[in-house]
Amino acid sequence: MNWNELKTNEKGLIPCIVQDDTDGTVLMMAWMNEESYHKTLETGLMTYYSRSRSSLWIKGETSGHFQRVRALFADCDRDTLLARVDQTGAACHTGNRSCFYTPIPLPEGRV
Repeated sequence: MNWNELKTNEKGLIPCIVQDDTDGTVLMMAWMNEESYHKTLETGLMTYYSRSRSSLWIKGETSGHFQRVRALFADCDRDTLLARVDQTGAACHTGNRSCFYTPIPLPEGRV
């Protein structure tokens, strides 16, 4: 899919949900810009855009916890990506397998 077919925010970024290709666990969410999108397709390694550093980062380049892309999807509105990956080690910078490990209690009767 051509980058121009995707809908980005006003900063030229698109959110990317990352899921383990083996068991479907949602691992993390990160932002991509056009350059990181093309780099991911070119190398097969998930590459993101760091808003805090204003630069690209290859997931795992410092930790060794690489994400090899197995499939990439755009949602129906083409404003969010889903990456299915082979995850090496932990996806979260805290050392957890997934960034989504903090439960939010729901009010009683809502479950």
